[in-house]
Amino acid sequence: MVSLPDAVNVTLPDGVLIRRARADELDAVVALYDQLHDYSPPADERHEAAFAEILAAPWRMILVARSGGALVGTLDLFVITNLTRGAMPWAGIENFVVDAAGNRGRGIGDAMLEAAVSIANDVGCYKVQLISHEVHAPSHVFYAARGFDAPVRGFRRYLEEV
Repeated sequence: MVSLPDAVNVTLPDGVLIRRARADELDAVVALYDQLHDYSPPADERHEAAFAEILAAPWRMILVARSGGALVGTLDLFVITNLTRGAMPWAGIENFVVDAAGNRGRGIGDAMLEAAVSIANDVGCYKVQLISHEVHAPSHVFYAARGFDAPVRGFRRYLEEV
């Protein structure tokens, strides 16, 4: 099983700190998700249990960016054990958002993405797959400029309405 590093600490020149999420940051993480999905209910017991499970999983981490005491970015990184490509694992990124209220364009997204890619590389992943809905097309330009491409088409089937 792949284990991700316990400590991640990246400090940008303007003082933004990127690190692993802590248990007391659930409400702030969920609040940022509203900018992704337009759906951000207050965190409840299910969120608390899921967040605790994510934080405890050795193959998964939520990175956060903090600026001036506020949580201004988040990214969910996971590593999947694999049987193809010489049994090399691959990494996925989901729920990546930098707060739109004056925090985009400051290099926060670049630094978060680079931290995630670096971690994936360090644990031997052969690829990083970033998942983004087509409604976020402006972000796709950002991803492409950082070496991500869209060579495949993905499909999903929701099993229950959320």
